Amino acid sequence: MIERGIYALPCGVDFPRELVAGLIARMQDQPPEAMARVRLYLNSGRMLRRVREEFDLHGARFLPQLKLVTDLGRAPVRGLPPAEPALRRRLELAQLVAGLVDRLPGFEAGHGIFGLADSLATLMAEMQSEGVTPDDLEALEIADTHAQHWRLSLDFIRIVARYFEADATPDAEARQRRVVEQIIADWAEAGPTDPIIVAGSTGSRGATGLFMQAVARLPQGALVLPGFDFSMPAHAWNSLKSGTFPIEDHPQYRYRAMLDALEATPADVTRWHHRPEPSPERNALISLALRPAPVTDQWMQEGAHLPDLVAACEDLTLIEARDPRAEANAIALILREAAENGTSTALITPDRMLTRRVAVALDRWGIIPDDSAGQPLQQTAPGRLLRHLAAMRGEALTLDGLLILLKHPLTATGSTMRGTHLRYTRELELDLRKRGPAFPDHAALVAWAKRYDDKPDYLDKLTWANWLGAFFPLLEAPYEMPLGECVTHHLALAAHLATGPDGTVEASELWLQDGGREAFRVFSELAREAVHGGAYTRASYADLVNHLLQGSMTRAGLAAHRDITIFGALEARVQGAELVILAGLNEGSWPEAPDPDPWLSRQMRLQAGLLLPERQTGLSAHDFQQAVGAPRVVLTRARRDAEAETVPSRWVNRMVNLMSGLPDKRGPEALAKMRERGAKWLGLASSLDRPQGETKPARRPSPRPPVEARPKDLSVTQVKTLIRDPYAIYARKVLKLYPLNPLRPEPDPLLRGNVLHEIVERFVRQRPEDEDPALGEARLIAIAEDVLREEVPWPSVQRLWLARITKIARRFAVDEAARAKLGTPAIIEEKTGLPLPDLDFKLTAKPDRIDILENGLSRIYDYKSGSPPSAGEMIHFDKQMLLEAAMVTRGAFKQIGPREVEGMTYIRLGGEGETAHHTTTVEFKPRGGETQTETAEEAWAKFCKLVATYMKPAQGFTARRAMHGAQDRSDYDQLSRYGEWELSETPDGEDLT
Repeated sequence: MIERGIYALPCGVDFPRELVAGLIARMQDQPPEAMARVRLYLNSGRMLRRVREEFDLHGARFLPQLKLVTDLGRAPVRGLPPAEPALRRRLELAQLVAGLVDRLPGFEAGHGIFGLADSLATLMAEMQSEGVTPDDLEALEIADTHAQHWRLSLDFIRIVARYFEADATPDAEARQRRVVEQIIADWAEAGPTDPIIVAGSTGSRGATGLFMQAVARLPQGALVLPGFDFSMPAHAWNSLKSGTFPIEDHPQYRYRAMLDALEATPADVTRWHHRPEPSPERNALISLALRPAPVTDQWMQEGAHLPDLVAACEDLTLIEARDPRAEANAIALILREAAENGTSTALITPDRMLTRRVAVALDRWGIIPDDSAGQPLQQTAPGRLLRHLAAMRGEALTLDGLLILLKHPLTATGSTMRGTHLRYTRELELDLRKRGPAFPDHAALVAWAKRYDDKPDYLDKLTWANWLGAFFPLLEAPYEMPLGECVTHHLALAAHLATGPDGTVEASELWLQDGGREAFRVFSELAREAVHGGAYTRASYADLVNHLLQGSMTRAGLAAHRDITIFGALEARVQGAELVILAGLNEGSWPEAPDPDPWLSRQMRLQAGLLLPERQTGLSAHDFQQAVGAPRVVLTRARRDAEAETVPSRWVNRMVNLMSGLPDKRGPEALAKMRERGAKWLGLASSLDRPQGETKPARRPSPRPPVEARPKDLSVTQVKTLIRDPYAIYARKVLKLYPLNPLRPEPDPLLRGNVLHEIVERFVRQRPEDEDPALGEARLIAIAEDVLREEVPWPSVQRLWLARITKIARRFAVDEAARAKLGTPAIIEEKTGLPLPDLDFKLTAKPDRIDILENGLSRIYDYKSGSPPSAGEMIHFDKQMLLEAAMVTRGAFKQIGPREVEGMTYIRLGGEGETAHHTTTVEFKPRGGETQTETAEEAWAKFCKLVATYMKPAQGFTARRAMHGAQDRSDYDQLSRYGEWELSETPDGEDLT
């Protein structure tokens, strides 16, 4: 028989199992059909499923009426309309928030409009659930600190007061409370005659707490509280209400608040079932460790009454890993052993990143855990595609953005060309990386296809290019659109990509599997409620999509392992595993830092009767206390995350400090044994990533390929590379390895140099005779504008580079006028070559400009976007100008024939536009050394000797032989495995065949 009362089960017991066992025991003297009259309200769907499973284990019998407390608000009530859809309410609030932000710029800092709307919806739901109205907020006393911000918040909250009016359509929380109030009113007139039990809830939400209080007052009403601390003394319970602020971060605080409302005491709470918890001694230790701050000074007094801690903590393991990866690997190994032994195991943590790491580690053994929380929709394939498209709408599509879409696993799945699509994507990527443009368009795709007009699959390529090209105009979108049009446009983009060149969206995988079905539901609801959303900019729509996808979860349809389960912290009361792993026990992770409230301060919330931010911490603490009482427990944390050292969770910290201070109870010894057991798993985890056998670092390479395979030509600009990094010449010329251009082209120094050379080439070729410097300056700027418009697709960069050119335009025009009086350009950007005597080798050059002077001599000009090389660099490394001069004297350029060179000039197309003049002899005086000189003829002789040396079989191409600085990077550093060897290391010559 069910007697009125407040019951509970201690921490660590299998709550669903003992709930059912206790109910059957209490009903054993009743006829079988009496059980069917019992109404059992549970706190979650998973709890309901577990309870039903436990009843099944007791054989065929009548079941009680199993219901969810959260479903009370769905009950039909005369005069009370159905709850307004949550999304509709959020969309309406987003419009109000947008109006506030327009009037108060900066109010939304750090939140975003939809983030503010979410937080406002949460605040309103809490107010509805707790029975707080906007009128209650009017009476708040606002402190002087930040008073203006809070007054503005209250002013805004008044705008949404209409949602609290009696005739307003209620949201889910408001309807829940009204239904509960109606139920209580009905019970006051005629109470139920059948037993009613509420089990598994802590009563932390206002409406739920109100319902539980009403049930507890019924003649046959009972509460069954999970994780009640029976060992906590009265003075500790009393301390939870001391001071101005209640101690809501304590795990038992919600029970104290419930008992106060029922005018009861902890002594009035009775055990629902008398089966003992797995470890009463460990529960007593944890209870003392988690005592509220006002009574922790009694640790030493009450600690003396604790049992021997080595025995109490025998089944407790503490893992303190160096980083999250090591933590995840250790957990995965524990789960693997549990799977092999058939031990039911639950991993409990609120850290979703950690659970993903563990799932990946388990995948190496083919173990799929049963993840109760599922996967955020934004991380599924449909979620990622929809998120990418929302961010790209109305924007110029970059090369990397295009490849993200083309390589997505859902793209072209509705077509028979999926395999061909992937092959074409790889070919297109290489082509666009090599040739560009940075922002691909339809014309670029067709041009790529036409380069294969002599291939058998040309028409297929052209069809594919036209299908993809049709996507670009679809991507265009105005800055602002009604929400319904945004959704329609967004889904049309997704459908086009998923369909493929010759398919249908129905045949694609866009809306298939669990992620696709959930995405379809989310966007169907969004389309249905869009009429309430107003207009959205491209950025605000992308923010809305991110919030919707992030807030939706989907469970994988794969067959999970029956013994390995991953729970969120809230579900700690549902699990009944033999082994429980509590992971991610660091501050900020578990417990999570309370979300900041942009609307009400902590003091304002206390005055209004709303819940304090510490409530969430207290609920997390209760989940921890409940789970740590399991038969076997492993506590894990990482000492460091990706950014800095971590702080242990306050609960672990308190437990460690308490045990360390109880040597009489062998606390330090017990703690050492806990860490020793954890160290065993960390040692095994470290071996997972340890390579088999000894791995020696690479030696500094100096490959010696066969002479016939060595380069037969070099450009004058590559001579510098041969001197400084011969390995780069080997990789490019012998291995034929060429670095790929970046996936996202940027306005780098190479592009800037090419653009400046093009500007100067046009300026020189089109220059009229006797041009006035002022006209030359204007003409240079006009040419720069044309070239920048053609070659640089970034408008901001165009303006920046044009400003730099304008800065030097006057000086450059004046200098050009002076150069025009000295001679006439004879060679501009023309390539030629010159064989080396007695060697099967040719030196090539493409000088920027060679002028023939009035005296018949020549002068070589070279344009530099950066600083020209110093005289010392020209003598030892940068031989370009000296070798070009030697080539001119040997008649390498047929247009001018063999000709003496008067001098060489570097013209800087940056900075102040200065020039550096040299004769055919370069002079350099090192600090504290003798003056060094080198002529063009000497440079030529040294170059011939250098080439002859590299034609010898014994000469290797040493990596990073004489780099300008140790921090300079080579395109082939990864190939040479630089970093495994030092620059001071002797090269390791290797003969190649």
